[in-house]
Amino acid sequence: MSGEVHGLPEFYRAPLGQVAARLVRARVGALWPEMTGLELLGVGWAAPYMSLWPGQPGRRIALTPEGLGPMPGCAQVQDRHLPLPDRCMDRILLVHALEASEAAHALLRECWRVLRDDGRLLVVVPNRLGSWALFDHTPFGQGRPYSRGQVEGQLRRQMFHVTRRDSALFVPPLPWRFALQGAALWDRIGRNSLRRLGGVTLIEAQKDLFAAMPAGAPALGRRVVAELPAGYS
Repeated sequence: MSGEVHGLPEFYRAPLGQVAARLVRARVGALWPEMTGLELLGVGWAAPYMSLWPGQPGRRIALTPEGLGPMPGCAQVQDRHLPLPDRCMDRILLVHALEASEAAHALLRECWRVLRDDGRLLVVVPNRLGSWALFDHTPFGQGRPYSRGQVEGQLRRQMFHVTRRDSALFVPPLPWRFALQGAALWDRIGRNSLRRLGGVTLIEAQKDLFAAMPAGAPALGRRVVAELPAGYS
């Protein structure tokens, strides 16, 4: 990891962070409303979102890449080598992970390995076109922001098929009381008319099993050797 994203727990304890978490949680919950019996892996700093499904049983695991520093309640790992077996998770949520990774392709490939064949990945990244990427007093203004096309290109190259897209955080990233009080209205207006200008982009993708299947080597001519019948020349 690049180590460019700092102060995540402190940000989410502050009023601006609480509003941001609430707005992003609403979109994650809308994309994934039902998680009963599903095993969820959160990578990055997914703690504000892991409790979205109360009363829906299922294993929940949170991992933090080493470059983000120690995070309460999360095990630190290398983003190139997730300490999980193949095809063991149903859902993976990436928050504050892709934008700070120095090897985003390796992180996504690890997610592909860990997901079950019908598993889904949800990537939450700062939007290059949004206002939150312009201010470094929030974690969404640190690391590497992405356009929607850049995220989708990364996913396709790592054998994922994009299934759904969404946006959040249309409220300006300013800790002013009047702006925070109207945050839900900002998001509702933005999602209806300015979807590409949200502070974060959410993209859901599924494992593309056909992309992992080899096309096969070109057919080679075969020589069949058989004993000729007597008297045949």
